[in-house]
Amino acid sequence: MKVLLINGSPNEHGCTRFALDEAARVLNGCGVETELLNVGREASGGCIACGACYKTGRCVRGGGVNEAIEALNSADGLIVGSPVHYASPAGGLLAFLVRMFYAGASGFAHKPAACIVSARRAGTTASVDVINKYFTISQMPVVSSTYWPMVHGSTPEEVAQDAEGLQTVRNLARNMAWLIKCIKESGIEPPKPDRGARTNFIR
Repeated sequence: MKVLLINGSPNEHGCTRFALDEAARVLNGCGVETELLNVGREASGGCIACGACYKTGRCVRGGGVNEAIEALNSADGLIVGSPVHYASPAGGLLAFLVRMFYAGASGFAHKPAACIVSARRAGTTASVDVINKYFTISQMPVVSSTYWPMVHGSTPEEVAQDAEGLQTVRNLARNMAWLIKCIKESGIEPPKPDRGARTNFIR
């Protein structure tokens, strides 16, 4: 069993990474492997709507997006970490996620997913809502915790003092390990969705 961790912070060893490392430590303790990808400094750019990924399942712009698709295809769960910038997730991460999910989401269905956001003060719940939408449109069960998955602080040392935030991260990691094990050990095949209906509201 394995969980892919995506660090969307341009500061690879900052507050977001501190929280992801805490989640990884707990997952590893529960017998779940982890893999970390740092994507916050990648000049990924957004989707250009070329449609090539419909045929290949990969983004023609390449880079870490395709690496992340491959990694998640072979993983059992996903945690996305992001700092809060202007009360939203980091812009570079959002561009990355748009391309990653547009190209590869057909292989992500029914894999538990969660996000962890990091802020000095505000914008956390709005950022959680934005990231969770990538999961819910892709049939990925969203893993919950005992509070919204966020940590506060301007430095990793300050995040280390956020006792409740880190407690929430640890509980989220335990819940993810539990849900992955439930899915893997049940032997029940996931449902197949209906496809084909697309309703436009302007005709």
